[in-house]
Amino acid sequence: MRKYDVVIVGAGHGGAQAAIALRMAKFDGSIVMIGDEPDLPYERPPLSKDYLSGKRDFDRILIRPARFWADRGIEMRANARVVAVDPTAKTVTLQTGEAIGYDQLVWATGGRARRLTCPGAHLRGVHTVRTRADADRMIAELPAVTRAVVIGGGFIGLEAAAVLRTFDKAVTVLEALDRVLARVAAEPLSRFYEAQHRAHGVDLRLGVAVDGIEGRDGAVCGVRLADGTVLACDLVVVGIGIVPEVEPLLTAGAEGGNGVRVDAQCRTSLSDVFAIGDCTLHANRYAAGPAIRLESVQNANDQATIVAKTIVGQHVAYDAVPWFWSDQYDLKLQTVGLSIGYDQTVVRGDPATRSFSVVYFRQGRVIALDCVNAARDYVQGKRLVVDALAPDPAAVEDASIPLKSLAL
Repeated sequence: MRKYDVVIVGAGHGGAQAAIALRMAKFDGSIVMIGDEPDLPYERPPLSKDYLSGKRDFDRILIRPARFWADRGIEMRANARVVAVDPTAKTVTLQTGEAIGYDQLVWATGGRARRLTCPGAHLRGVHTVRTRADADRMIAELPAVTRAVVIGGGFIGLEAAAVLRTFDKAVTVLEALDRVLARVAAEPLSRFYEAQHRAHGVDLRLGVAVDGIEGRDGAVCGVRLADGTVLACDLVVVGIGIVPEVEPLLTAGAEGGNGVRVDAQCRTSLSDVFAIGDCTLHANRYAAGPAIRLESVQNANDQATIVAKTIVGQHVAYDAVPWFWSDQYDLKLQTVGLSIGYDQTVVRGDPATRSFSVVYFRQGRVIALDCVNAARDYVQGKRLVVDALAPDPAAVEDASIPLKSLAL
């Protein structure tokens, strides 16, 4: 059995950053990164945007070229899936039955795309967008596609819809709630994006439920709604969230549920086992209430750096302000902070100009900003969030007043 000083399970943003950060911290022990895809670590956000649209080829979304990993003595194990963890023997077991030993284990598996459970969910032409293989299958089918249905009005669904419209496909977006982005944003932002997608020709339907997927000769030909309506289509994109990949850790006794619980150093309840990224439940001072899971590149990278520093003996704790982004058409949304539990919002600027911000307050203090084509607000507003400042909402609303002047 081969044993490594550090075994990293997961070859996405978090796993790659953990390996990079270890070497940057002068860690000279053996490192292996185990990924269940055939590719080197790559950026996932472009899959539903620039990669799907063809603006960037795969080599341009690699996190680092192949030589980078070899030059730094970071071993890569591709097409390998860890199915069990033994925290007593300090081993992980692959689907092939091979056991690999570790001194320190970093779990960075992220999550798998949540799939439909209705009849027809596994027909050809029904897609999720989580991996390169997912995107490649869609790209291969697009030339023959006339009509597409996107299920889910979150960021992944809306980004995919925007790309499909650039290919001049007829697109229908279905959202079960009464507005898009309802789980992550206030109504003004939701209504703005609804209007923008409709202006670009998207048939956006809110408050609808999917009853099943219709098929012909093994391929999708329509989406059946709960009211009996059937929407004819050649392609379906499912964007209804992810399921954290933590089963082997939980089976091994790690605390968690919807993710694995970690402390401020990203340690799990298992000795010498860390976890980072989308699959982790952690306390966050920018959130109101219990532990949360953050699905973002920023969170994965920052947690990875904390783990690397902890492994080499530095005393650090995770306390990074969350940030996110989304590109749709010519709109760049930049978010800083978490709007969880907000009790007041202020719209700064005029949405009609397609450049504005939504500022979120909780008990009088700024907790988050959503900035649409408003990079200055995003940069300057970060200080309001980090310091939990309580500026006058009327001053925040006045776009002629720079946000940096309110952070003094």
